[in-house]
Amino acid sequence: MKLGIVGLPNVGKSTLFNAITNAGAEAQNYPFCTIDPNVGVVTVPDARLDVLAEMYNPEKYTPAIVEFVDIAGLVKGASKGEGLGNKFLANIREVDAIVHVVRCFENTNIIHVDGSIDPIRDMETINLELIFADMETLTRRMDKTRKDMKSDKKLASNLELFERVYKSLEEGVTARSLEYTDDEAAIMEDVRLLTYKPVIYVANVSEDEVSDSSDNQYVATLREAVKDEGAQVVPICANIESEIAQLDDEEKEMFLADLGIEESGLNRLVKASYTLLGLISYLTAGPKEVRAWTIVNGTKAPQAAGKIHTDFERGFIRAEVIAYDDLIACGNMNTAKEKGLIRSEGKEYVIKDGDVVLFRFNV
Repeated sequence: MKLGIVGLPNVGKSTLFNAITNAGAEAQNYPFCTIDPNVGVVTVPDARLDVLAEMYNPEKYTPAIVEFVDIAGLVKGASKGEGLGNKFLANIREVDAIVHVVRCFENTNIIHVDGSIDPIRDMETINLELIFADMETLTRRMDKTRKDMKSDKKLASNLELFERVYKSLEEGVTARSLEYTDDEAAIMEDVRLLTYKPVIYVANVSEDEVSDSSDNQYVATLREAVKDEGAQVVPICANIESEIAQLDDEEKEMFLADLGIEESGLNRLVKASYTLLGLISYLTAGPKEVRAWTIVNGTKAPQAAGKIHTDFERGFIRAEVIAYDDLIACGNMNTAKEKGLIRSEGKEYVIKDGDVVLFRFNV
């Protein structure tokens, strides 16, 4: 999963990305926390892996990972190539979802680029640049579709879809805010519009507001503004995340407890991203490795096996499956087998979150 972080200057985007990079994946599993200058990798928090690791004492412990891409160069006019606009647009097309950092804190020492704190204005500035870029993309696609319709009249429905989306963009409405049939959604995926990508808004709040149970005025306003998009808003203090990233696990727990926070903002952001994209994790476990594998919810067993290796999918025979809770209750696989809790599932089985799976295959 690859998430692109966007935001105006002085909203906390760089602070958050630096915290993500410092909190990067374990060195023994992923040699480079930063793949290149603007990509940071973090592990997906999953307490189930820790329990399985205690059970098996494996040679390798491999959690799922998320890549965060620091999307640079966004200014007004980015859709026309202003600033680093072309690089910005190229980077953002490659991500699965957008993390939009919005400033929701007051600080007279950090001057806002537009002179005042207004999360709705900031959000709209970025959305407008994405909308302008999408309008250019759709214009080219509509022109091509009109030409192709001369030999394929069935494309008329595609043109109607593009025109409907274009009209909404003209009105300042993002493509993701519209409703689509399954067939239309498949077409939209192919067009790869920027405003069609799912988005999470990170409301960057001050240190003294991060533990509040209620939103400040800026966060509350932001939530109200994006509810029609079905977007999540995750309040985070980027400065605190930077401090947390420097601590070991024990110190981190104490620090969070002192702040009255159950888990770090980064962990909440990763979990929100999984929910947004409809992702789940299945697990493999043994003395050689304990590992989490990320798949789309609804994936069938052969395709899930293909995440490990294409041979697993091509030569799929069956999946031996046990629910994580059942395995832990039994204490080990042998006891689970004796109780008949390990199931043999075929090609139509849909993998569930937390399934512990052993794939049988033959190629």
